[in-house]
Amino acid sequence: MAIKPPFTDMNIKKASSGFYEGNSIPIALISKGIMVALVLWALMFPGNASSNLGSLNSTLLAGFNSFYIIIVGLFVFFLFVVAIIPSTGKRRMGKEGEAPEFSNFSWFSMMFGAGLGVGLMVFATAEPLGLWGSNPVTVSGAVAPNSPEAIESAYRYTFLHYGFHAWAIYVVTGLSLAYYAYTRDMPLTIRSALTPLFGKYVNGFFGHVVDVLGVVATILGVSVTIGFGVTQFIDGLYAITGMEWMMNMAGDAPAPNTVGLIVGLVMIMGLSIISAVSGVGRGVKYLSNLNLVLSIILLLTFVIFGSFVFAMTTYATAFVDYILHLVQMSFGAYNPQSAANFAAGLPEAAAPFADALRSGATNAWGSFEGFKSGLEGDAAALPDDVLQAAYAAGEQGRQFGWQSGWTTFYWAWWIAFSPFVGLFLARISKGRTVREFIIGCVIAPSLVCFAWMTILGGTAIDLEVAGNAEGAIIGASNSAKLFVTLGQMIDGGLLSAITIMCVVLIMTFLVTSADSGILVMNTIMSGGEQETGIKHRIIWGIILTLVIGTLLVAGGSGGDAMGALRSAMIIGALPFTMVMGLMMIALAKALYRDGLRDKHAASGSTQPAE
Repeated sequence: MAIKPPFTDMNIKKASSGFYEGNSIPIALISKGIMVALVLWALMFPGNASSNLGSLNSTLLAGFNSFYIIIVGLFVFFLFVVAIIPSTGKRRMGKEGEAPEFSNFSWFSMMFGAGLGVGLMVFATAEPLGLWGSNPVTVSGAVAPNSPEAIESAYRYTFLHYGFHAWAIYVVTGLSLAYYAYTRDMPLTIRSALTPLFGKYVNGFFGHVVDVLGVVATILGVSVTIGFGVTQFIDGLYAITGMEWMMNMAGDAPAPNTVGLIVGLVMIMGLSIISAVSGVGRGVKYLSNLNLVLSIILLLTFVIFGSFVFAMTTYATAFVDYILHLVQMSFGAYNPQSAANFAAGLPEAAAPFADALRSGATNAWGSFEGFKSGLEGDAAALPDDVLQAAYAAGEQGRQFGWQSGWTTFYWAWWIAFSPFVGLFLARISKGRTVREFIIGCVIAPSLVCFAWMTILGGTAIDLEVAGNAEGAIIGASNSAKLFVTLGQMIDGGLLSAITIMCVVLIMTFLVTSADSGILVMNTIMSGGEQETGIKHRIIWGIILTLVIGTLLVAGGSGGDAMGALRSAMIIGALPFTMVMGLMMIALAKALYRDGLRDKHAASGSTQPAE
C-alpha cells in the first residue's frame, strides 16, 4: 500500500504591507482583542472581574481536574517511549549531520532560565515548606503536618510538581514544533504541530484559532510567572532597603502592596522590552548565561552555609520515593465529593449532622483538630471516635481540594507556559536528536530542579525541625521565605551581598521570561518567522504589562493580588491542554509514518511512501 508524503504545504496568509506587514492579521487582531477586553474588564470592574474569574475557575476545576492530571501523566510516558525506541530517538531535528546552533552550556542556560527560573526562585523554599505542612499523606491523616515523618511525602510532591511532568509538558510542545520545523521545513508556529491530523485545514480559520489559543495561553502563563516574580522582587527590595511604602504591614507578615507590585512590574517590563528588541541571539542568550552563573553562586552559598548533608540525604531518599510513586501520582486523579457520597460514608450516629460536618471534613487546608473546633451545637458533642470516622469520610473531598489547589494549578500553569517555553526550546534546539532533546529537556533539568529544591528548601526545613528558625520561615509569605531563610543562615555583610545578588537574579530571570515570551508571541503572530519587527515586540510588551497590572489590581481588590491572575491562567490553559493532547497524537502519527517512509525508501522503491 502506497504511503503519501507528509503534508507540508502550509500557507499562513500575511499582510503584504501596512502596520501588520509580515504578520497574520486574524491572529494579531483576535489575540489583541481578547487581551484588550480582559484589560478593560479588569480595569473598569475589578471586583466583578476577580469574583467571576474565581467562580469560573472553581467550576472548571470541578469538571476537569481528572482530565488535567491524566493527560499530563500521558505526556510523560509518551516522551519516555519516544526516547527509548531507537528509530524515533535517533531522528535529528535538522539536516543529517547538522551541528546544534548553541553550545550545551548556552542551550541549558536558556532552557533553564526560560522554563523554571522564576518558579525556582519563588518556590525553592516555599514549595517544600508548604508541602511539608500539607500534602496528600498529611491530608489523609497518615502523618502529622510539619513533622519529621512528613518530609518524605513533602519532597515526593515537590519533585512531582517540578520534575518530569513539568518538563514533559514543555517538551511535548517543543518537540512537536521543532520536529516539523527542522525536518519538514514548516513554520515554527503552533498550528504546524497539528498538520499530521488536519492537513490543509490548518491553513484556514481552524489554524488561526489554534495559534490564538497559543498566544492567549502564553500571555496568561507568562503573566502568572511574572506576577509571582515581581512579588518576590519587591520582597527582596524591602529586605535590602526597608522601604515600607511598598509593603502591606497590616497582616501577620509584611507583603507587597498593589503600589509596590505595579512599580516593580513597570521596572521589570521596561527592561524586558529593551531586551526583547535586541533579539534571542543577544539579549536572551547573555541574560540566560548570567542567570545560570548567579544561580550557581546562590546554590554554593546554601551548600557552604546551609544543611548540605541533610539536603543530599533527602535528595537520595526522595528521588527513590518519587520514582516508586511516579505511576500512582501520574494517574491518581480525584473528583469532587458530593454531599450524598459524604453522607453515605458517615457512621450512623453522625448521619443526622451530615450538613454540619461536611464543610470541615472536606476542607483540604484544615486538620482534624480544626474540624473539631469548628463544630457547634449537638454536632460538637459527638464522641471522638464518631468524629474521627466523619473526618475520614471526607477524605475524598480533601484530596480533591488539595490536588486541584496544588497539582492541577501547577499543570495548568506549566501548560499555559508551554507555548512560550516549547516554542523557545524548539527555537534553540535545531540540530539535536529527538532523544537528546527529550533527555536534555526533561531528565537533566528535572535533576537540577530536585537538587535546587532539596538544597534550598531542605535547609529551610532543617532550620525549622532543629528549632533554630522558631517558625519564622513557615510564618513568612511564600515570596519572602527565601530571604528569611538566608537571614536565619548567614548575617552581616555576606547576607546583604547575597540578598542583593538574589534580587538581581530574580530581576534577570523575570526579564528573560518576559522578553522570551514577547519574542514567542511575535513568532506565532508572524506565522513562524524567527525575526520579527521591533514595533510589534514593543506593543506586545505593553499589552503584557497591562494584562498583569490590571489583574493584579483586580485581585488586590478582593484581598488576593495573585488570585485573578491565577484564575485567568487556569481558564486560559484548558483549551490549550486539548490542543496539546492533539499535538501528542499528531507527533505519534508523524514519527510512525516517517518510520514507514524510511523503510519504503530503503527498499529501493522510487514511489513516495505513505
